[in-house]
Amino acid sequence: MIQGVAAIKVLVVEDDSRLRSMLRRYLREHEMDVGDAADGDHMQRLLLRERFDCVVLDLMLPGRDGLALCRALRAEGSQIPVIMLTAKGALTDKVAGLESGADDYMAKPFEPAELVARIRAVVRRHNAEVQLAASPGPAQVRIGDLVFDPVARRLMRGGSVIALGDREYALLNCFISHPKKPLSREHLAVAALGDRDKAALRSIDVYVHRLRRNIETDPRHPRYIQRVWGIGYVFIPDPS
Repeated sequence: MIQGVAAIKVLVVEDDSRLRSMLRRYLREHEMDVGDAADGDHMQRLLLRERFDCVVLDLMLPGRDGLALCRALRAEGSQIPVIMLTAKGALTDKVAGLESGADDYMAKPFEPAELVARIRAVVRRHNAEVQLAASPGPAQVRIGDLVFDPVARRLMRGGSVIALGDREYALLNCFISHPKKPLSREHLAVAALGDRDKAALRSIDVYVHRLRRNIETDPRHPRYIQRVWGIGYVFIPDPS
């Protein structure tokens, strides 16, 4: 462990005792602090008693399954990162896991090294979002005929709410916090995704495109979020 850096604390919820033991041992070998539970009731008791940075949650559990447990966490207001594990690899199962509130999804069998990488990625992303939300910024920002409220995480046009995904919200919040300042893809990737690897950098263009569709009158000729060649993007607010 790096001196002075706290270990990531992971809760593994898995009813297969052999897999649970293997994951506990492997994650500890990779300098993570690990708790484990065999079912949802035990998971909830541990979450009430201790603070964890991430939950690795099996979908098929005795009693309430992983989908129900994840939905319950989100309904309680918990934003702890959740990685869903399942023997099912179909796209519909992945979508169900993500729609329940999971941050990532892995189908069994999987490589433990990949799980370690995904845990670190979702924890980085979560920490970056928490830091971004805590950053001081304007209460509301007007963007043409839109009003963005970063505290309420709401984009409005008239009386209608325009839904933003978590990544688009994080990007927009980053842009309005740095008006007229060119921001690199690396900066935006950390702010929106909590990561700066090659896949994250490539995905920034996709999320910017989605954001433009929500706020620009003509996304093909953007007024507010403009590309800065060789750097990244810049947010140009309306004149005061």
